[in-house]
Amino acid sequence: SNDTTSSADSEEQSNEMGSQSPQSDGAQSLETNDNNILNPNGESLDELKKILTDELGEKAFRATQIYRWLHVALCTSFDEMTNISASLREKLKEHFELSCLVKEQLQVSKIDGTAKYLFRLSDGNRIESVLMKYKHGNSVCISSQAGCRMGCKFCASTLDGLARNLLPGEMLDQIYRIQADTGERVDNIVIMGCGEPLDNFDNVTKFLRMISDENGLNISQRNITVSTCGLVPKIRELAELNLQITLAISLHAPNDDIRKTIMPVANKYSIEELLSACEYYFKKTGRRITFEYSLINGVNDSLKEAKELAERIKHINGSHVNLIPINPIKERTFKQGTQEEISEFKKLLEKYKINVTIRREMGRDIQGACGQLRKSYSEQETRTNDEKEEIF
Repeated sequence: SNDTTSSADSEEQSNEMGSQSPQSDGAQSLETNDNNILNPNGESLDELKKILTDELGEKAFRATQIYRWLHVALCTSFDEMTNISASLREKLKEHFELSCLVKEQLQVSKIDGTAKYLFRLSDGNRIESVLMKYKHGNSVCISSQAGCRMGCKFCASTLDGLARNLLPGEMLDQIYRIQADTGERVDNIVIMGCGEPLDNFDNVTKFLRMISDENGLNISQRNITVSTCGLVPKIRELAELNLQITLAISLHAPNDDIRKTIMPVANKYSIEELLSACEYYFKKTGRRITFEYSLINGVNDSLKEAKELAERIKHINGSHVNLIPINPIKERTFKQGTQEEISEFKKLLEKYKINVTIRREMGRDIQGACGQLRKSYSEQETRTNDEKEEIF
């Protein structure tokens, strides 16, 4: 079946938000390219076993060997699979195409060592991933879509709309290429890069199962955060899966009036509906909710709004607020408040016994905000092509 963006509910979301529908991307249970050659990077172990036994006449244990080469050894060629016979490797080459992300650009912050990767997909689309190094381990922020159709005013990744959904293998490979590039294990994953993860529901949930599979990298689901702008039906659907991930809600406003001015999704789902879905998620999974709140000077960062926010969420069990000083992008006029204003906002929330943190700013000198590097690269490429046309 196609991904969830082809459902009636998602079409309605798209119409409400005035954004284009995503292209059909072939998000079947088996990951394919345009030539219908299977790409094993995106198959679960069970799917790979079925292909090898039913289509290639091989024994099931061969699938486990291949799976571990792909998802533990992170190999990029069948020739690297040294415990598999040469004849089987040739057969695999005939039936599969191993496509990996291509690193087009890497920027490393001189301030904090944050590394931002620009990857090219097999069809020419580009996505961003970010490696952040903390004392508790390496965290990678990955993209779930090439572009985004949600239209949030403070986000660069939505400026050119949505190109397409990413397949599970393309999400996995962001982590694999960064791990191979650095030689260091990735400990934590944040799905908070380009795209709205719950707008690509089937592919994202398959990715979550595969990255936490004991036969692969086996990253604990408790070390994975999925961020959403608030697609209410999908939050409830995610709750039913009872995954042990952390759900982060991009709230960014204490009321619907402000939220509608910066987040088109608020025209579809009210804060009341969103918070009700959050309570349901906590009830089903027992996992606390994180509320992301970008502080935009003069828009949502007054003490009046801090008090309203506290009143809104104080009853939600285990809730945590992550305050984010807005990361400026050149296409918008949004600005940060002062450190004192940010601190006062935090203190007021804490008076209501709400757990609050201020996100540490990382990668500010390397276009650290979501979508900035992809956008600037695209603009540079357009200028280069225009110059070539002028020459000829």
